[in-house]
Order: sequence, then structure tokens, then C-alpha cells
Amino acid sequence: MHLSKKAEYALRATIHLGIATEVGRGTISGAELAEANRLPLKFVERILQELREAGLVETHRGKFGGYSLAKPASEIGIGQLVRLMDGRLAPICCASENAYQPCTCPDEEHCGLRMVMIDVRNAIANILDRYTVAQVVEVTLRKMRRDGIVPPFATADPLAAGASPNRKADPADGFLAGLSQLATSTPDEHDHL
Repeated sequence: MHLSKKAEYALRATIHLGIATEVGRGTISGAELAEANRLPLKFVERILQELREAGLVETHRGKFGGYSLAKPASEIGIGQLVRLMDGRLAPICCASENAYQPCTCPDEEHCGLRMVMIDVRNAIANILDRYTVAQVVEVTLRKMRRDGIVPPFATADPLAAGASPNRKADPADGFLAGLSQLATSTPDEHDHL
């Protein structure tokens, strides 16, 4: 699987819209999303249009108009977004569950390459389909607050006070580690996220 720039930017924009909701900003302009992601505005607007047509994003007109999530972030799957933008998850078309196309192999049923690629597709799908935008937003905000970073679209974050900025990347600091920390947090800790 190769994640296209279009899918990457759609994921980033959707996650940012989820963050905006969590920090009390219901609507974000296309320009703000483009700036927050350091992307060309026209490209972001085209992606947002596709997300709107798919029912994931809605637009608001007027002076304070812009974009917002059309449904709760907990109902938007990461795998759903990737498939919307890129189509199949499988590295080769004959291993795709949703976008199958026959390949040139003379015996597809017994093709070793196809069998391996089906396992690759299954592994990718099992991870991407397991998580929602809400979970990614929650882990992202937790890490930002821990590191003293003010989340995008927020003017101040009192929970970030006293945290240590400029932490170096650590493999143990990935999304899954953050998600497992959420699972082990007490209800009081979870309320302050």
C-alpha cells in the first residue's frame, strides 16, 4: 500500500477538524486548515470538497464560515478515509477485497505472491479499520499537552502549562503507545484530556 499525498492531506485535514472541535472551534476556514498543514489552499479545498461529497465534512457560509466535521469523529474510521481517497488497501489489485481486479497470473488461486499480498492487505486493514479520527485526535491532544504545545486553532491551553517542550521523537511515543496510555488512565485523568 502506498498512501497518496491526497489521502495523507485528507487524513491531516480531518484530524485537524476533529482537533478544532475538541478545542471549541466548530468551524475552520480552508485557509486556516491549509496554513496549519502547510499545504496549498486550492489542494486542501479540493480534498475538502471530496470529503463533503462523501458526507464527512460540511461547509458553513458567511463571515465566520468554513468547514466542520459532518458527523462525530468517533464515527469516521481511518481506513474509511484512506479507501475514500486512494481506493484499495491491497498492494496489488488481485488481493483487494473491495476493488478486486484479475491479474496476469495464470493460476491466481495458487499464486504465492497473491497469498502474501492478501496477508499484507489484511494487516493494513486491521490497523486502519481499528481506529477512528476521535482516537487519533485524543492521542494527539494528549501528547501536545504533555509537551506544552498549544493545539492548532486553540488560543491557549491551560493543561499544557508546565509541560516540557521540544521532546525528541521516540519510537515508544507512537500512536499505539499513546492509545494504550489512554486505556490505562484513570477516569479523572481521562476527563482532563
